[in-house]
Amino acid sequence: MNDSPPLSASPPLVSVVIVNWNGQSFLERNLRALSAQTFRDFEIILIDNGSTDDSLEGLEIRWPEVHLKRLHRNLGFAAANNRGVALSRGDWIALLNNDAFPSPNWLETLVNAGRDHPEYTFFASCLLSLSQTDTIDGLGDAYHYTGYAWRQSHGRPLGKHPPASVEVFGPCAAAALYHRKDWLAAGGFDESFFCYHEDVDLAFRLRLQGHRCLFLPEAVVEHVGSGSQGAASDFVRYHSHRNLVWTFVKNMPGFLFFLFLPAHLLLNLGTLGYFFLIGRGPVIWRSKRDAIRGLGRVWNQRRIIQKNRRIPARHILKVLNLRLFPRSGRGR
Repeated sequence: MNDSPPLSASPPLVSVVIVNWNGQSFLERNLRALSAQTFRDFEIILIDNGSTDDSLEGLEIRWPEVHLKRLHRNLGFAAANNRGVALSRGDWIALLNNDAFPSPNWLETLVNAGRDHPEYTFFASCLLSLSQTDTIDGLGDAYHYTGYAWRQSHGRPLGKHPPASVEVFGPCAAAALYHRKDWLAAGGFDESFFCYHEDVDLAFRLRLQGHRCLFLPEAVVEHVGSGSQGAASDFVRYHSHRNLVWTFVKNMPGFLFFLFLPAHLLLNLGTLGYFFLIGRGPVIWRSKRDAIRGLGRVWNQRRIIQKNRRIPARHILKVLNLRLFPRSGRGR
């Protein structure tokens, strides 16, 4: 395969971007689910992040329609997705994890929503747990005023919490749709994040530009979740807890930044205390130390983001979770 997009008479409406890193256990099923989509006007761009397993063995033969870009090392989820978007030709960008398996009408549901709801410009899927398909993995992302973010309704029984189409803060990038021009205008994922929380950060920047996100219950995707790293690994904890600091500092606008800063500091101190109590303190300490070390760069980013935002700070209040404490759910 070449590193150039395949040429056709006209570009597709949707570019599906998949990032693979040692995804031998998932990738074949992922591509089979895409091949069964009822909506057909899409291309598949697969970015391999320096895999060392056999996940690409024979892929060119079995899936000649897939445009494969091999990276020589693992650049991280954020950078690899940005590389995929740079190669894309569609008006819409659909991100799909290699451990996420969409239902046949997934893309059709997303595209129809983009046509029928022009007031929304990015869309969240209904993620269900692969191991327990009656259990919710996430119904879009929520963002708390302290800076904590989570997948809504994670771990709850689907039957007791039937989802409805509703506005959410942002989508989980395991299965999401963005308008390409908005993605590019916002700058895509922040590559310094490497992985985790990059989708929350992008959603916040899109929000500050006046964009809105709609959750679609019919866009069902079965998701393994942290399939490459493990949900409770130190790797996940480090990047999640470092990046949530950067997300808050960069994006919380105007007077809301100073209003919620004490609560954000308490969240971080409480997190440190909790993880030290359960014997996992050192990794959280490193995450917060490195978050602080990066604040000079992040503050410069903040100046640009806030200078260019298009909505008043008070509008963000409408999409923040303002409960005294964050709701239960898996953090990002």
